[in-house]
Amino acid sequence: MEFGIQFFPVGGSDRSAADYFEESLALAAEAEQLGFTHGRIVEHYFNRYGGFTPNPLIFLAALAQRTKTMRLVTGAVLPVFNHPLKLAGEIGMVDAISNGRLDVGFARAFLPHEFRRFKISPDESQARFREGLEQIDLLLRSEHASHNGQFHSFENVTSLPRPTQRPRPKFYVAATQTAETFEFAGRQGYSLMAIPIGPIKPLLETYRQAWRAAGHPGDGDVMVAFHMFCHEDPAKARDIARGPFDLYFEALNECAGEWATGTVSKDYRDYDKQAKSLVTATLETQIESGGAWVGSPEGIIQTIQRLQDTIGKFEHASLQVNFGNLDYVSARQSLQMFCTHVLPRFSQATAARPVSFGESHSVQEVS
Repeated sequence: MEFGIQFFPVGGSDRSAADYFEESLALAAEAEQLGFTHGRIVEHYFNRYGGFTPNPLIFLAALAQRTKTMRLVTGAVLPVFNHPLKLAGEIGMVDAISNGRLDVGFARAFLPHEFRRFKISPDESQARFREGLEQIDLLLRSEHASHNGQFHSFENVTSLPRPTQRPRPKFYVAATQTAETFEFAGRQGYSLMAIPIGPIKPLLETYRQAWRAAGHPGDGDVMVAFHMFCHEDPAKARDIARGPFDLYFEALNECAGEWATGTVSKDYRDYDKQAKSLVTATLETQIESGGAWVGSPEGIIQTIQRLQDTIGKFEHASLQVNFGNLDYVSARQSLQMFCTHVLPRFSQATAARPVSFGESHSVQEVS
């Protein structure tokens, strides 16, 4: 298993966007030194839940200058709100800036307020996603490309710059609970991004079965996202993580809660039930389900081992380490402890030396 760091900003605290990004870039650079293999960030708009990152590629271009080896992952870009000609060019540009380290995750989007503000119907989500993905794939693979779509069309276009990776960067598809999306990703030979909410084991099996049935080599490629806070004292780990974790889920429910209060769409079946279940989520329930890796190193090791039994194998764990309003010093110490005591148990890669908690750093260490 490989481990990476992911970022999902939640506004509403005293931390400015400038401070958040500087701290996140510093954490990601250190994570690479400690053995993490990817850095990942989301795309969201207009709200404290992720709204600091309307363009993940800008952050990844900055991260490319702080790192040398880690994969830079969009987690994920949203074709529904982006013109394929613009997005393909931006992908080619960041792939060049990073010297071919970009992996591109795509998602359908799911927040009603974003569809409403962009004046796009969520009932078009699936069609726009599939078309956008097909068009961006074509633009990256081919010169003089033409495509006549329902939402966007182009003729004889060569997207520049051409991708540094040939024929194009690796693609991920984000999926949460729609079986058709898991099957689509496997059939197309795309890697998969998932979150451990609900019974995802059968969905991961659907993905891998579709992958094999389509004749792709191997057994697919799965990345699963988690919250993570590691402390030598498991009780103190929960005490420190609880407030930031609650803030994160409060912001999520603020946006996704619209599904539980009357918003409906043919492309988002049962999202009302999912939204209602999120309201009852607590740190304890997420630790129990495996969605939050919060505790001592040994406790987190046991959680990972249990997950491998309950949801099956996954090739990449993408860890959110500075969730909510968790301060930089606590997030950094948690990251270091995880990489010292947990990562070696599951990763074949050799981590670099642990950095001393007192070692100097470019970010001012103020809690």
